[in-house]
Order: sequence, then structure tokens, then C-alpha cells
Amino acid sequence: MEKLNGTNNLNPEKTTIGRSRRLYKPDTIIKSLSISALSMLLESNAFAGGETPSINTGDTAWILVATALVMVMTPAGLALFYGGMSRYKNLLNTYAMTFMAYCIGSVVWVVWGYTIAFGPDKGGLIGGFDHFLLSGITPSGITGTIPTLVFVLFQMTFACITVALVLGSVVDRMKFSSWILFIFLWVTVVYCPVAHWVWGGGWMAKMGALDYAGGNVVHINAGVAGLVLALVLGKRVGYGSEAMFPSSIALTALGAGLLWFGWFGFNAGSRLAADGVAGSAFLVTNTAAAAGGISWMAAEWYHTKKPTLLGIASGVVAGLVAITPASGFVTLGSSLIIGLVAGIIGFFSVSTLKRKLGYDDSLDAFGVHGVCGIWGAIATGIFADPSITEGVSGAIHGNIGQIWTQLVSIVATAAYSGVATLIVVYITRAITSGIRVDKDDEISGLDSSVHGERAFEIF
Repeated sequence: MEKLNGTNNLNPEKTTIGRSRRLYKPDTIIKSLSISALSMLLESNAFAGGETPSINTGDTAWILVATALVMVMTPAGLALFYGGMSRYKNLLNTYAMTFMAYCIGSVVWVVWGYTIAFGPDKGGLIGGFDHFLLSGITPSGITGTIPTLVFVLFQMTFACITVALVLGSVVDRMKFSSWILFIFLWVTVVYCPVAHWVWGGGWMAKMGALDYAGGNVVHINAGVAGLVLALVLGKRVGYGSEAMFPSSIALTALGAGLLWFGWFGFNAGSRLAADGVAGSAFLVTNTAAAAGGISWMAAEWYHTKKPTLLGIASGVVAGLVAITPASGFVTLGSSLIIGLVAGIIGFFSVSTLKRKLGYDDSLDAFGVHGVCGIWGAIATGIFADPSITEGVSGAIHGNIGQIWTQLVSIVATAAYSGVATLIVVYITRAITSGIRVDKDDEISGLDSSVHGERAFEIF
């Protein structure tokens, strides 16, 4: 039923003060109020009768903006963040691989990815192929209070940035052709099923696992996949024996700022409505990010005697990662704790854990997204507050079992992502005759050897 709004159906000149010098007659005012009341009554009866609710233009406008914010996170925010941390001879290659993640992810999503993630549930594992090539989805279709096509686009941006995050573990040494095939396969085989489990009505959703905007689906999933891919590829030439300086910490800081900006769409947009819970998610997202930047800086300053800009930017991202699954469920005070802890564990994961275990996670995709994503998922089970989202409670509000549910979801996501990614890597390696660049190309730099370009022309 088309939503009725009596005041919008009236002549503005007769109802808007200041628009006209015409006097308002009592019968005109009564007529206007009567039409408004009738409209609200008809709308109420429509909902009571079970008719499809109409599109809410405010919600739709916000999700369109949120979609644009999340889109910017990949080819701008993440490209700058990763590009600045990569070595100068591989900066453009990092950009190109990030761009391809968004381009290919977009195509895969609208052709078959969306229906695998959000099609009719098949045994709690995947969605059916009813919406292949978005079949059956029209401009008039509605999901909640927004057009289904807008929902499709919003979810598409999540798929794209998730596979792009994996890149952080393997920059400087993966073949461009292998990366392209890996994107196709990984989004299909790994991302879409996990998205269905959590958000598409799959088994995790039925179990009661909480993941507001992507702790499991995005960060743990990408972090574990990045670690697997890094282990298969092996360490970079010279890793551990020579300094590998970032090409531009300024670019990385700019990228972190764009990610922070876009993350408001990521988390607050996941409400799929413009309301108080979205506002709360916006608030706690900003707070956790700020707290993460402060605590990472403090930990680094204490241990290395230098508060680096790279550390501050990384801490902000760590806080954003950790608050993602909790953003629609926790209070301001809890977000401070989540962000502060994320900055500290993120710092030690990058500075200590990686060195002790000996793996080469180039830009710390696992150290930040994997580890802090796990913390965020656990923290959601601890701090979820029914005063934010009704019916959702964590351990501190009497639902101790929620922690166990969160742990099961974490282990299942990590296990599936690890095994499925390994299968995807071996398939990719077989088709592209290896996934690692030649040693000479790696030493000379991928910008020139692969793309024939240079990021900087300095005379």
C-alpha cells in the first residue's frame, strides 16, 4: 500500500506559514487535521491487516548515503591505508589489487553472490539461487523499510571490502593474475556462505550469535584467510633481514581517516533505518575508534619510547574492527572498554605475536582484523545491553550463555574460513601456475615489473 501523508497532499500555499499572506480559516485547519488523521488511520489499518509496509524515505536516504560511505572505504580508504604501508616499489600494485577487489566483488555479488548469501535458506548453510542475476528483485521490492535494490547494494560493499582486507597479508609477493582469480573464488566460496550463516537466516543466526556489522563475516573471516594465504605464499624476500619501510605514512594516515569516516556507514548503516539505535551505533563507533588510537599509542610509547603516527592510525582501525560486531548492542561505556582493549591487544599482536610465531603478515591483516575481530565478537557476548536493542543481552546483563554462543561462532568462522581459503588457494595455484611472483620481479618491485608504472617521479 502506498504510504499516505495528508499534509503532503494539501496545497502548500494554504498550509505553510510564511508561504502566503492568505488567512487560515477554522474549517480549513479542521479539514487538514481530519485528512492527516484519516491517513494515519488507513496506514495503521494496513499494517494491522498484514499488508506489505511502504518504503520509508528517511531510512532509504540514510542507507543510500551509508552505502556510498562504505563504498569509499575500499578504493579510497583501504587503498591509501594499505598503499602507504607497502614499500614504494609496490604502492601502485597494492592500489591496483584493492581496486580489483572492489570491481570483481561488485560483479560477483550482483550475478550470484547476493543469492548465495541472502537467497531462500537451504539447510542453514547457503541461500538458494532464486535471485541469480538479481532475478525477481524489482525497484518496487522492499526489505524492511528500504528498497531491496538498496539493500543489495549496501551488502555488496561489505563483500568487496572483506576480500580486499585479505590483501593486507600478501602485498609485495602475490601474482596479479592469481589475485584476480582468488577474488572470484573467495567471495563465492568463503564470504557468501558465512554471510548467509550470520545475516541471511543461516545456522548462526538461528543459534543466536550476535554480529551487528561484521565481526565474524568481515574481520575474522578476512583475517584468518589472510593468514592462510600468507603461510602458503611464504615470507617476502629479505623479511627479517632487511628494513622494509612504508612508502608513505602520510597516505596511510589519510587512508585511516577515510576508513574512520566510512565506518559510520558500515556500522550505523547496518541498522537499515535512521533511528536512535543507528545514532547509538554511530556514537559508539567513533568512541571505540578514538579509544583504540589512544591505547595503541600509549602501549607503543611505553614499550618503544616513540608514539608513531602509524601506531595511532593502526589503533584507530583496531578500535573500529572491535566495535563492529557490538556497535548496535552496547552502550557508550562498553565501547570505551572495547576500544581501549583493542588498541592494546592489536599492538601486541603486531609487535610481539607475529615475531614469536614467525609468519609474514605484510600489513597485519590477521594481527588487526583477525585478532581484534575475535575480541570484538567476545566483547559483544559480554556487554550486549537490552536497553540498546531490545531482547539482546550479554553476560553482564544475565545472559552468560551468550559468551559460549559467540565462541562457537568464532571457532566455526575461523575453521571454515581457514579450510575453504586453503582450498581456494590450491585451486588458484593450479590454474595460474603458481601464485607467487618471480624472485627478480619481487626484488625490482611489482609497480614496474607488473604494471610498467611508478608511483612517484622524484628528480
